[in-house]
Amino acid sequence: MTVAVAPTELKTTQRKTITGTVISNKMEKTIVVQVTRLMKHPKYGKFFKVSKKYKVHDEKKEARVGDTIEMIEGRPLSKQKRFSLRRVVDRAKATEVVEVEV
Repeated sequence: MTVAVAPTELKTTQRKTITGTVISNKMEKTIVVQVTRLMKHPKYGKFFKVSKKYKVHDEKKEARVGDTIEMIEGRPLSKQKRFSLRRVVDRAKATEVVEVEV
């Protein structure tokens, strides 16, 4: 006797999504994202910032420095890349280039 399982009842794993800021996009299809979070000191209770850098796969090269992005966990793509770009949450403000005559 076999029991048919509907596709909606199959067990799936939840993949991590992390939000961070792009600090470098100089590599081919790879961006470096800095994720800052608050930690509480175990003894004194004071909150302090802790930062970590992640290498993220950006297939379409759509993220720029300063953008806030959301990345999703996946299989290892290289020695250090374990995340892929999911979407750009917020674009960085464009900086104006001002020419000065000498």
